[in-house]
Amino acid sequence: MKFDDNNVDMSRVDDRRDGRGSSGPSQRSGADPTAGLLQLLLASKLGKGGGGLVLILAIFLMFAFCSQTQEPTAQVPLDSSFNAPAGSQGVGASLAQKCTEDAADGVFENTDCLLVKAFNETDEVWSGYFASTGQRFREPQLTFFDGQTRTGCGPANTSVGPFYCPADERIYFDLGFSRDLERLGVQGQYAMVYIMAHEYGHHLQNISGIERQVRKVQANNRRNANNYSVAMELQADCFAGVWGRLANDEGNVVITPEEFTQATNAAAAVGDDRIQQGAGMRVNPDTFTHGSAKQRTYWYTRGYNQGTPQACDTFKELGLPL
Repeated sequence: MKFDDNNVDMSRVDDRRDGRGSSGPSQRSGADPTAGLLQLLLASKLGKGGGGLVLILAIFLMFAFCSQTQEPTAQVPLDSSFNAPAGSQGVGASLAQKCTEDAADGVFENTDCLLVKAFNETDEVWSGYFASTGQRFREPQLTFFDGQTRTGCGPANTSVGPFYCPADERIYFDLGFSRDLERLGVQGQYAMVYIMAHEYGHHLQNISGIERQVRKVQANNRRNANNYSVAMELQADCFAGVWGRLANDEGNVVITPEEFTQATNAAAAVGDDRIQQGAGMRVNPDTFTHGSAKQRTYWYTRGYNQGTPQACDTFKELGLPL
C-alpha cells in the first residue's frame, strides 16, 4: 500500500504481546481452548477438525462476543498466567523501532506496523470529517494482544477475532487473524486495513450515539435483536468503505482496484453464511449477527462508491427503526 507520508504515531498504541513487537505466529495460548474460530473452520475444511460440537460452540461464542451491539460481557477470571490490567498501555521499544524502520522504507511489510499506520490515517480522515461537520470527535486506541486479554467489555481471547470495545474505546487485534484470512484465500495488505477500518466504524457508532440507540431498541425488541446486530455490522462495513474513498480522494492513501478487491474478498470471507457453510452447518439467516457475504460486500462497496456516511443508513434500508 502507498501512504501520503512516512510518519507513524505510536502514542495511542498499546502492545500487550509477549516479546513486544513480535510479528511472528501468535501463541494462541491461555484461556482459549479452541485455538480460534477461523482455525477450527480451516481444520474442518481440511478434514482435521475436532468435531462439529466444538465448531458450533466456537461459532456461538463468536456470535455472542463479536457483535458490538451486545451488552459488555461480565468480568470473569482469566487463568493465572495473564495479569495485565485493562488500562495498561505502552509500546515496546522493538515495535516502535520496527515501525520506524518500516515507515522509513515506506513499505510496511510488518502487519502490526501496517495496522498502526492505517490506524493513524483513519484517525486523520475521520477527525477531519467530524471537524468539517461541526461534530465533536474522540480518538480511539489500538491494542495488540496474544491469546487473551482484559478489556473494558470483559475478558477476550483469540477466538473473538479483531473487535472494538465501546466501554474503553479500544480496537483490539490478535495478529493471528491475518494468517487465518490468508489460509481462507484472502490475500493482500488492504484486507487487514479493511478490518481496521471496519472496527473503527464501530467507534464512530459509539461516539455518535448510534450504538446506545441500538442497545436500547434491542433491549425492548428481543425478536429483532439479531437483525439490529446485522445492521450495526453492515453499517461499520459501509463506514469502512467511506473511509477508503475519503482517504483515497484526500491523498492519505492510494487504493488500487486490486486493493479494493482485497477488501471485498475479506468482507465476503467473514460473512455469516460463509462461516456457517465452512463449519458444515445449514445456513440460517435468523442466526446472522454480521450479515451475509453478499450484504457485507454490498455495503462496503456502497460506502466506497458514495463516499459519505449518509449512504450508510443500514437500519432504514433493512426496515429497522431507531
